[in-house]
Formats: sequence, structure tokens, C-alpha cells
Amino acid sequence: MANIGIGIVGTGYMGKLHSVAMHSVATVFDTPLRPVCEMICSTTQAGAAAKASSYGFNRSTHDWRVLVNDEKVEAIVIASPQETHLEIAKAAFALGKPVLCEKPMGESLAQSREMVAAAEQSGVTNMVGFNYIRTPASQYARHLIDSGAIGDVTYFRGEHTEDFFADPQEPATWRCQGRANGTMGDLSPHMINAALALIGPIDRLCADIEIVHTQRPAQNGNGMQSVGNDDHGQFVCRFANGVMGHLYFSRVATGRKMGYIYEVFGTTGAIRFDQEDQNAIWLYKREGEMAQQGFRKILTNTDHPDYVNFCLGPGHGTGYQDQITIEARDFLHAIHSKQAVWPTFKDGMLVNQVVEAAWASQETQSWVDVDSF
Repeated sequence: MANIGIGIVGTGYMGKLHSVAMHSVATVFDTPLRPVCEMICSTTQAGAAAKASSYGFNRSTHDWRVLVNDEKVEAIVIASPQETHLEIAKAAFALGKPVLCEKPMGESLAQSREMVAAAEQSGVTNMVGFNYIRTPASQYARHLIDSGAIGDVTYFRGEHTEDFFADPQEPATWRCQGRANGTMGDLSPHMINAALALIGPIDRLCADIEIVHTQRPAQNGNGMQSVGNDDHGQFVCRFANGVMGHLYFSRVATGRKMGYIYEVFGTTGAIRFDQEDQNAIWLYKREGEMAQQGFRKILTNTDHPDYVNFCLGPGHGTGYQDQITIEARDFLHAIHSKQAVWPTFKDGMLVNQVVEAAWASQETQSWVDVDSF
């Protein structure tokens, strides 16, 4: 076993989760590489020092360049705003340092392509932080689909719906400005990633994207502020394998807290999943007598991927932090094995390509081919 120095850029919500994961992953999975939380970066020196103490890092800095160039930092997690991703990733790759970057990659498809080019030129490990698809239940859903357990897939419906902006009187924040911070930039990548993982590449789509609440109370309490990005969006699509699909994304879906939901219909069965009940999957198989046919709820247990590392009791369940820990395991495995582990930067770029196609479809009000972007 060998130690590996970890540097994390960003100390907010995701920065904390990645810090916890790096502290626990070696214990949970007995990884050959043992992370050492070497340095963390925030926007001020005092803030970085406070977070280093709180999150258990040896050192801190307010300059990401110091972190990237530090000799003891051997791998980097980017958990800062997306407008910083490109420059940090390129600097890390230039030094041959592996990078795990939070989604979405960069502010645009062009930036994500530049990140992919830098990653491929360096030849070092790169991954994108799509964690929801890593639940034991969703990993098992992938297995069921790939193994033909529900026959030939005919239709996919997916959504990522939350309600943090459902109330029109909720004050405006930074999330209300910039395309990258709207629903298509923030929430849609997760479900697009799930669709690509479960069904495969999207061939063409037709989208409709909208601002529902065009004004919100200003954060400083002084009047109203215009909302500059999208509240919800949807598209119908055809996957490259011919499967029909529909995806919907919303930050104004009243009542939904974590609506990462998908349904997959096949010729002999079907699958349903809802992240608000992430430790269960619903499976229908058309077999046996009609009187006993129906969806059955399968509680995740030790026979499902990665579950046993967290818990020995069926139905006891895993949580959101555990998804990040599984992601950390995958990142360390990719570094140690020198083999790419999905999703790489290229996989992240493919998600951005679908988002770009959706915006083009919205602007032209027509079907578009994803590969043309």
C-alpha cells in the first residue's frame, strides 16, 4: 500500500463531501492507494485555514496555483465553480497530476472539449463527478439492462426535478444568472449522464426550455431582480440504438426534493427508480401467471454492487455521502491501475454535447442531430 497526497480546490458543499470521502475511502474499500489530505484551497487564506482545520487537511491556501504546483499534492479534486475548471485542470495535467472534476465540465461545450484534449494529451487519469449513477441500485439497474433481464429496451423516461426555486418569492441568488447555472447547466447533466449510462448515446432530440418565474425578490431586499436563466426544460429524443426517450429537468417542481427518477421499458420487463428512495429498485418481469404479475420492490442488499462495504444488513441502505466515497474509490483505482474508469472527461464532454444540442433545438424549435455539435 502507498500513500497519495490529495489536494481539493473548493471548500463548499462538494468540497466538504470529497474531503470526507478521501478520509474514509481507504477504510471502506481497503484501497491500495491511501489518500493523505494534503492541501485544501478556498478564496481567502483565513477561510482556507479554517476549512483545513475542520476538514482535516495538513495545509491550506487561497491560491489554487499553489495547490496544483505543490510537490506533495499528487492528485487533485476540482470542487470549485465551473468557470474555474478549465484553467485548473489544464495546469494539473501539464504537471502529470490526475484530476477528478465536479460536473459540469467547464462553462461550455468548447471548454469541455479543451479539457478533454488536455487530458488525452497528458495521458493521466481523469474523471468527472457524476455520483448519483453510482448508487448500488442504479449500478444494479445497469446490470439488469445490459444482461437482457427486461428484454430489448423500447423506451426511457428520466427526470431530475427539485423545488428549491418553486416559490416565486424565493429571493434571487447567483443561481439565477448565467446559462451554466440554470437548470440545463446544473441539473440536466445528472440525468443525461444516467440516460447515456443506461441506454447509450443520444442520436437526435427536440427540446423546449423555459424561465417560469422571470423575476424574483432581490437578495438585498431592494425590489425585484430579473432571472437570467432557465427554470425547467425537456426534450424528446431517439437514442442511437433506436430507443425512444423523454427527459425533463426542473428546479421549480413543487414537492420534489431529489427527483432523480427513471423508468426503462423492455419487451419482457421494466425498471423504475427514484433517488428519494435510493435504496430500492422496482422490477417488473412478464413471467408466471397473470394473477401474480406486477412490479416488485427490491431493497438493496449485500448482493448489489458496493453495498457490502458500507453495511451488512439488507435494507439498511446507503446515503449520499456513500456515493461520493464510491466515486473516490473509482478515482484511486484508475490512478493505481492506470486504466480509465467511467466517466472520464470524454464522457463528461458527451453530456455537455447533449446540453448544447438541446439549446440549439430550443433556439430553432426543431429536431437536431447531437453529433452536429
